[in-house]
Order: sequence, then structure tokens, then C-alpha cells
Amino acid sequence: MFSHQERSAAAIIGHIASLQSRGEGVFPDGIFPAYRANKTWGYHRPATNLFFTALTLFTLMGKEDRLPPEARAAVDAISQRAVRAYPLFQNKDGLQTYNFYQTPRGAEKKSGHFPHGYLLNRLEHFRLPDDVDDTAMVYLTTEPTPAELAWLKQKLTLHANGATRQIRNTFPDYGQLRAYSTWFGKNMYVEFDACVLSNLLYCIFRYGLPLNVHDHDSLAFLRSVVETGRYRTHPFRCAHSYPHTVLILYHLARLIGAFSPEALEPIRPILIRDAGALLATALPAMDRLLISTALIRLGERPPRIDVNAIPETEIRNYSFFVAGMLTAYENPLLYRLAPSPFVRMNWTCEAHSWALVVEYLLEV
Repeated sequence: MFSHQERSAAAIIGHIASLQSRGEGVFPDGIFPAYRANKTWGYHRPATNLFFTALTLFTLMGKEDRLPPEARAAVDAISQRAVRAYPLFQNKDGLQTYNFYQTPRGAEKKSGHFPHGYLLNRLEHFRLPDDVDDTAMVYLTTEPTPAELAWLKQKLTLHANGATRQIRNTFPDYGQLRAYSTWFGKNMYVEFDACVLSNLLYCIFRYGLPLNVHDHDSLAFLRSVVETGRYRTHPFRCAHSYPHTVLILYHLARLIGAFSPEALEPIRPILIRDAGALLATALPAMDRLLISTALIRLGERPPRIDVNAIPETEIRNYSFFVAGMLTAYENPLLYRLAPSPFVRMNWTCEAHSWALVVEYLLEV
């Protein structure tokens, strides 16, 4: 694909633009194609979702000022088409929260969960409520009003731990933290996810929203999973949807690098130490790329990566996000089975993977 030119940021952005759907096939106009798979089952399906489109846009917009004019214009065009698709995923009752999947519309009121499948989309158990991760990404890639931001902050408190339900699927010493949950659904279990909380706190710091007990406890959770080493030894229990140390480290570094929250400064040297140790091991090239980006954000200068040497298949098939099929169960036995690859879906999005490469190129 890049055989006659280097993988420059501008060239890659042109390729990302070509991947954005124009309404052909199964993906709505403006959405970046994504896929879910489980190799154990021999399962592979197209998976229309908001998350990877908003995340790709957020990743590209983060360094837009470092791009040449033509590439900046391409990102703006990608943004306009992506944002037009956001309403497909907005809360079914018109509230300013967003869902991973397309929300029910029209007389049929049919949920869009696990699209293009044969079984899971028929099971109500796998239908998801709106979530903090997608909502934060929408707010970060649009221009919310002060009233919308104030409403979101209040909405978040209604679903934080202890508001109506108590968290059960975390380490016992975190049970009393009044941190934010991943989910907005009133009947959904409470969940702490280090990467989701990092994205939400990024949004809160970006817009300068006042911090409350839920923000402070969310920061305390992030600090603790690093200080205790749990993000290395038990990444699944720290981040159900991003159950890899590399991904947790990457998200924390993005938050710390952008805003230097006082509560997280004590873990900066720990993250730098752990990232260096990871780079000294045999890692896939994309994991090395993310760790190197994280180190740069933390103020370090790791050895430069030759992005031209990363195989295109590895970029295309890099899994940044995981869906656990049993994480919704609070039964201890089922929860112990939840980390198994047999009951997890790995999600891939080529456009987002290339955006990670662009991000690295603009950081070094």
C-alpha cells in the first residue's frame, strides 16, 4: 500500500480517509469499519460501532496542529462525516449519552447490538446500555455547550459506585471508592475500568470541569492499580475492556501527559520504569509503538521506531479493545472464567490502528 512512499503522517491520513465508509455495504456513512473476532470459535464478523470512529477522530485531532495544510483539511473532512453519524448511536430517548452500538429508532425499536451476527444480537442479555467511554469520546470530538457539560457531570454522579448500586467485581479494597462506573444503565452492574476512567477524566480535565468526590476517587483508583502493580499482574481486573498492561499504560500516560493531575504525579516514575522494562522484552511491534508513545508523553525519549518496518497485517489486525462475554455476571465462578480467551471478543479497526501510527509520528 505504501510501497512507493514512506509512511508519512500525511500519506497515512489519506489512507485512513479512504477507509471511512460512504454508506456502502454494512457500515453507515461516516463510520470506520471494525470487526469482532474469536479465533477459538473461528468467529469473525463486521461490527458497526461508534467507539472506533470517535476514537480514531480523537486520536487524529490530538495533533492536528502539527500536520501540513492538506492533511489537516483531510482530518477536518473525516471529522465532519464522522460527526454526522453520531446521532445513530445517541441515547434512544434523546439524552446526551451515547451507546457503543446503534440505538433503537423508528417503530421497530430494534437494538443494534452485535450487528451482522446470527445469535448474540437476538439475546437481550448482550444488549448494552449507554456507556461512559463512547460518551466521553463524543464530547471530546465535538463542541459541547457549558449546559451539556454540566448535565453530563450530574448524570455521571447518578451512576457512580454507591449511588444506587455497589461494585462487586473489583478488588475488595476498592469497594468503597465512589469512582465512576463504565455504564449509565440503571439496572447495569457497577464497573471500574482504568482505561475508561482515563478517557472520562481526560474529558473532565479538557473542559475544566470542577472535581468532586467521584473524580478524586476515580483518580485514587488509577493511582492504586499502578502503585500496587495490579495493572501488571491483574490487567483484566483493572480494565475489563482493555485487559492488557500496554493498553492501560498507554491510557494513563495520555491523561498524565496532557494534564499532569496532581494525584497521578507519584505514578509517573513507576509508569516510566514499567514501560522501559516492557520495551526490553519481546513485544509485538504495535505494542512497542504504544509504549514508545506513552514514554514520550511522560517526558522520556525512547529509541525511535521505524514505522515502515511494521507489517501491514499487524497494523490491520491489532486489537485495541476487548469485549468480555462474562464480565456482566457478578457470580464469583463466572467472573473467574471471564478473562478466558474462549469468552472474549477481540475488536479490530484498521483506521484506528493507522491513527496510532500517525500519533506516534507526530510525537517523535
